[in-house]
Amino acid sequence: MKYTIYADDRIVMSLDAGGTNFVFSAIKGGKQLIEPIALPSYSQDKEKCLKTMINGFKKVIREIAPQKPAAISFAFPGPADYKNGIIGDLPNFPSFKGGVAIGPMLEGIFNIPTLINNDGDLFAYGEAVQGFLPYINKTLEEHGISKRYSNLLGITLGTGFGAGVVINGQICLGDNSGAGEIWLSRNFHNTKTFAEEGVSIRAVQRVYCELTRCEDLLSPKRIYEIAKGKRKGNQEAAIKAFETMGAVIGEALANSITIIDAPVVIGGGIAGAYEFIVPAIVKHLNSTIEDYSGNTYSRLVSTATYIDDAESYKSFVHDDSRTVDVPFSDEKVVYNMNKKIPIGLSRLGTSEAVWLGAYALALDYLDKKNLYEPSLLNADM
Repeated sequence: MKYTIYADDRIVMSLDAGGTNFVFSAIKGGKQLIEPIALPSYSQDKEKCLKTMINGFKKVIREIAPQKPAAISFAFPGPADYKNGIIGDLPNFPSFKGGVAIGPMLEGIFNIPTLINNDGDLFAYGEAVQGFLPYINKTLEEHGISKRYSNLLGITLGTGFGAGVVINGQICLGDNSGAGEIWLSRNFHNTKTFAEEGVSIRAVQRVYCELTRCEDLLSPKRIYEIAKGKRKGNQEAAIKAFETMGAVIGEALANSITIIDAPVVIGGGIAGAYEFIVPAIVKHLNSTIEDYSGNTYSRLVSTATYIDDAESYKSFVHDDSRTVDVPFSDEKVVYNMNKKIPIGLSRLGTSEAVWLGAYALALDYLDKKNLYEPSLLNADM
């Protein structure tokens, strides 16, 4: 029987760290074990904040007794040194100025491993372990296609523009815990600004108001309802607001895909407007780029394929491979001629993918596998 985290009986304590509240929980077998415990975060007062964090985990331990936790794993916004468990200067946690060694603190108090990452990384990892990546590989297997994917780029669309990268089953943090900071890509529509200015709640609101000259900002939900024709307003402008964001996402993804060559999974609150956003992303990814002589080239080496669209799905599961002869032998090998980058929506839901990613990463740590530890590159020669 193939191993699944849903059959694992180890317990991992987790935390949803917000600037207003901390929400504590425990996960066992890939499921929430207790009702979440919410406590004020006291982000303005470092001592009260840290004591609240400690007391919250103590409450979880009392709730799960006589069972005992095996690890702590959760997401915390950066900047941070995630490998060493240090959280840096944060706007929502002004008392953390200069850095706070939260990971070592919790390990010392509870005497269990503590892992901290950002939510983009854990979203991508959750989707890589139990969501989008297994889904596309199972789909290919069911259609008799030998191709398999092992990398994943996860993006979240909401208040900001987040991302996480999984390479060969491992979270890619980078040497400075700075990998996946896609929000700092250039804004396709205004190259003096960063991409998040065009990919966020405020971006959708701004573009709609620029096009309609409205005085009051509308919520993205209301703009989406206008785009769908369910609410009065400028439908063309509403659709354009989401498509404009899609183009900015597309350019940021194009730069990322040319380096890591990975499928893309999309989550976050604004992803609910996928019917207007994702086609614009795919259109941009499959556009062209020119040299100084005016010759055009495909923006990507591979073709971006939106697998949640019925027609594109058919293209994705069509077997384009063929066999080619091995010179000077009787052997043949499979050649996948048409390279494809599948793009689709979260299979788990953003929140579930994050805490499931936190759980899976903790189990990996306990089993000493799939971690972002130094490899043979740093081994003694």
